[in-house]
Amino acid sequence: QDKEKLEICKLNDPPSAETVKDMIKYARNVIEEFRRAKHYKYILCLTLPPLVELLEICELSLDKMGAVFEDSNVYMLHMMYQAMGVCLYVQDWEGALSYGQKIIRPYSKHYPSYSLNVASMWLKLGRLYMALKNRTAGVKALKRAIAIMEVAHGKDHPYISEIKKELEDH
Repeated sequence: QDKEKLEICKLNDPPSAETVKDMIKYARNVIEEFRRAKHYKYILCLTLPPLVELLEICELSLDKMGAVFEDSNVYMLHMMYQAMGVCLYVQDWEGALSYGQKIIRPYSKHYPSYSLNVASMWLKLGRLYMALKNRTAGVKALKRAIAIMEVAHGKDHPYISEIKKELEDH
């Protein structure tokens, strides 16, 4: 699966090996820079202006990496996940949903069928759809999360009961 996880853009003129190598180096550096910035801003207090800066780091790096990497590339997925997290924190539900929708298909491809990482993403998407009044998509996403969690945790797990109650309440 490494080839899929490190997939590059399919272009008429594919990037050179050196370009890909440089982009991987850039991606690793920007991920580390984001971690440091997130930690530093957390210590200072998570306020809106610093969070906007964190989102900007994500968006700028996604633009740059997107010239070489496919959305399914692990470096792209990592930054999309971070951007989604910032959007959730600032309650930008549409932004979070947009990133989550880009993440779910590659997650489903990279992780095993009953991965809790995939279930967690379906759960987030379901709750976002519900918050944005798209009940049909929300129910579908939450049911997908439940199906995975029933295998991973067992049908009687409290998490599953909690999500089923959410479905009933909507």
